[in-house]
Amino acid sequence: MNLAENTFIDILNRHISDASLRLVVEDQPLTVGAGGGSPAVTLRIHDRRFFSRVLSQGNLGMGEAYMDGDFTVEDGELHDFLTILLRNRIDQKVRGDPRTILRVLRVQLGNTLSRAQWRYVQRHYDLGDELFESFLDETMTYSCGYALSPQDSLEELQRNKLDRICCKLQLAPGEHLLDIGCGFGGLLIHAASRYGVTGVGITNSERHFERGNENIARAGLSDRIRIELRDHSSIEGRFDKIVSVGMLEHLPRKEYRRYFSLIARSLAPQGLGLVHAIGTSAPVNTHDPFIQRYIFPGSGQVKLSEAAHHLERQGLAIRDVENIVRHYHYTAKHWLMRFRQNQHQLDPKRYDSAFRRLWEYYLHCCVAAPLASDGTVYQVLFTKDYAAPMPLHRV
Repeated sequence: MNLAENTFIDILNRHISDASLRLVVEDQPLTVGAGGGSPAVTLRIHDRRFFSRVLSQGNLGMGEAYMDGDFTVEDGELHDFLTILLRNRIDQKVRGDPRTILRVLRVQLGNTLSRAQWRYVQRHYDLGDELFESFLDETMTYSCGYALSPQDSLEELQRNKLDRICCKLQLAPGEHLLDIGCGFGGLLIHAASRYGVTGVGITNSERHFERGNENIARAGLSDRIRIELRDHSSIEGRFDKIVSVGMLEHLPRKEYRRYFSLIARSLAPQGLGLVHAIGTSAPVNTHDPFIQRYIFPGSGQVKLSEAAHHLERQGLAIRDVENIVRHYHYTAKHWLMRFRQNQHQLDPKRYDSAFRRLWEYYLHCCVAAPLASDGTVYQVLFTKDYAAPMPLHRV
């Protein structure tokens, strides 16, 4: 064994306390972890550079090793392996162990001095509808659903989520709704068809604008709702209710003040608003390097304290905060299952095998993180009227 392999195995043996794993390297099986019992997952290592890539770059190295076929999962699921690493706080334990840190630094230095071992090239893909159709529901809703039961279908998860948001906002016939970052219009269509509102969605995506308005027309709702192609900074008019799902995490922090200021300016005096965003419960918002490089460059995870601070500055009273992150686990499991079933239909010239493994790895991360990471999915409900009546119970 080389230094990287020895260090990796030592880390797992000393810091995984509740499970065991099997590694197969050149047909030699090795059980690691102190949990005992049958191994939860078996990884077959096809290229020993796997160890140095993971030690050098953490989840980015793991993801790129998966993309390049350095390892495969033979028993269990990749997200089970990732969940075990997260649940045992491997990264935190390594940072608190000076002896291990020195060994990892030696591996990192070796990789720096022999760069031919790891030439990572950021891929730029025009992702297109075809990819998202392979794993999303028919409304193309690309955010955390809500499970009333672990057995809910993806369609039920998303319908539950949309209905829950509408109920939290207490939507009523004739009210005017603004959806900031409306995607393909699924929430607008749900609110108009089931709650009788009129509304406007805004997006800076031409594809969302075009296909979303087509969806609205097919639903026969063009006289009541529409999607406009514009930046959120150009919002005009007043709205009884305002909602924003999955947008805040894509704004740089310097934009938070303006974002909440625009919401406050656009909300009617007795209005209600709801922001749904991926967040973090950690004191420091650490960006995952794999997600930053390949999935959502420049994205962040809002802390609840940050959202509360900006709402308070704008005179918006928080009425309810709910963390629905566990529901992301069920949502992402459906996404992963559908992607596996449908990826063979993707155009191989546009989505090559490395990209498909990249996307599968991302979805495995989405399944694992809600169970064991510091990630959150916040729904923050607020109002302009401090004296507004409040229901005794959450929806």
